[in-house]
Amino acid sequence: MIAAGEVVQRPASVVKELMENAVDAGATDIKVIVTDAGRTLIQVIDNGCGMTPDDAVLCFERHATSKLSSAEDLHRILTFGFRGEALASIAAVSEVTLRTRAEGEELGVEVTMAGSEHTGTREVGCPTGCNFAVRNLFYNIPARRKFLKSDNVELRHIVEEFQRVALTRPDLAFSLSHNGKDIHVVKPSKSLKFRIQDLLGPAITGDIVDISAQTTLVSVQGYVGRPESARKVLENQFFFVNGRYFRSPYLHKAVMKAYENLIPDGVTPSYFIYLEMDPAAMDVNIHPTKTEIKFEEDQMLFQTLLAAVKEAMGRSSVAGSIEFDNPEAREIPVMGPRFSEYRPSSIPSVGLDPSYDPFKNLNTPEPAPREESREAAGSYNYAAHIDKSQDYGALFENRTLPTAQILVVQGKYILTQSASGLMIVHVRRARERILYDRFLQALDTGEHLSQQTLFPVQVNVGMEGCLLVKEHAEMLLQLGFDIAPFGQDSVVVNGVPEGFDAAPGKVETLVGDLLLILRDDHSSLPGVMAQASAQKFALLGASGGEKLTSPLEAQRLVDTLLQRPNPEFTAAGRRIISIIPADELEKRF
Repeated sequence: MIAAGEVVQRPASVVKELMENAVDAGATDIKVIVTDAGRTLIQVIDNGCGMTPDDAVLCFERHATSKLSSAEDLHRILTFGFRGEALASIAAVSEVTLRTRAEGEELGVEVTMAGSEHTGTREVGCPTGCNFAVRNLFYNIPARRKFLKSDNVELRHIVEEFQRVALTRPDLAFSLSHNGKDIHVVKPSKSLKFRIQDLLGPAITGDIVDISAQTTLVSVQGYVGRPESARKVLENQFFFVNGRYFRSPYLHKAVMKAYENLIPDGVTPSYFIYLEMDPAAMDVNIHPTKTEIKFEEDQMLFQTLLAAVKEAMGRSSVAGSIEFDNPEAREIPVMGPRFSEYRPSSIPSVGLDPSYDPFKNLNTPEPAPREESREAAGSYNYAAHIDKSQDYGALFENRTLPTAQILVVQGKYILTQSASGLMIVHVRRARERILYDRFLQALDTGEHLSQQTLFPVQVNVGMEGCLLVKEHAEMLLQLGFDIAPFGQDSVVVNGVPEGFDAAPGKVETLVGDLLLILRDDHSSLPGVMAQASAQKFALLGASGGEKLTSPLEAQRLVDTLLQRPNPEFTAAGRRIISIIPADELEKRF
């Protein structure tokens, strides 16, 4: 009665399905062991109810599920799995070994599958629960295996799925290891906030406030981020309903609407929103991976969520920012017993001279500047300090600066003379063209264009961000970004490319923008990928540059631009230089 569609898309799909089955089996401790980002091995061990020998064989058949008894149960789904598709799909594209023992049984059973074929069954000694070992994923579909992404990309997806399941049940213990190294080890948590802290770090728990709403349709609980903590990177946005993770662009709009006029365009707050409602009021079977859900009263749900987030924002703006349970919160200073002795007893008085007259000597001529001081003054305004009877022409003889023909307009445009008229240069696009050519050259030659920051800057980017930095470490270093992972959820920035702002306050924003670029799918040919990366990083550097004010800086920018192979257009084809001919200028007067 259900068209389930394809379940196994990548190693993370296997992790998701096996973890959800373990939770449904009543496990209190779930271990996930991965080798080579899931290509070689995905093992999930739980201490749940286990299976009998007959069920252990039957569970690999299509649509064979122990979680539904009748067709009517499809309208009362309270478990993760219910279609009997997961294990059949996994066994079709891998080699699976299952060891399981039901509670009360003396011996367990081992079942082996390969390419949907049952290859063996035997009795074994094993603890209560299930131990699934999935080896050589897509071994019988070489084309599918070939198009898996790099280990870091696939591991990122595995971590995402692990976190989504772990966030649904803070009362359970979970662990995740890759190639023998622990990534997550979380014990049962006292509350959801502690589970968020264990998985995503203490920095995020200091920037969230709780939300709560109760209606006849839905119960809303969870946390939303403070407006000042919103970031450009799309991460840490979670919706759950009845303990199941799901995506919803529609409900995401409700959250974003609550932040109107509180956050700038282009940034997104973190949120962890848990909904509880009647299973009959929603359909969880509209998407092959069950990550999209159809709600009967979606408009009412939208308004309820909007009101709950707005109410939380109102409380966060009024309440103080001191978090007593936040380990990273600043301590309140304690005043010593003699503090009052040093407190001033009266307001300091200001002394005034009532006889002072700033206009008394206004008509007294100032002495003319000495000739040698004029030479050192450069662009000093002499006319304001010279008697009007003197000849102005003599003042400016042989004193023309090299940048006299350069004019900067609002820091955005450079005006200068050309052979045929007036040349106008778009400052941001000129910087973009220069950076693009430099980045392409760096990627081709391997040269580094880095400028060191004044002090190393530590930035919390989450585990996924660290994996992204590791994955693209070589390319980042070639482009001039000296960034190294620091722990499991932070990076340290030691240098940025020339032309980028290295001020400490700007580095955090820069890292967020970098991660946004690195999250894009780089599946094209290497040459095309290099050009696309150089173009995006050049645009990032040009957009974050300081406003141009000095004619000397403008002259340098124009000189550097005109040395480029194609100075008239950016890599995206946008015009950089525009020339207004002299006869066009004549027509304007």
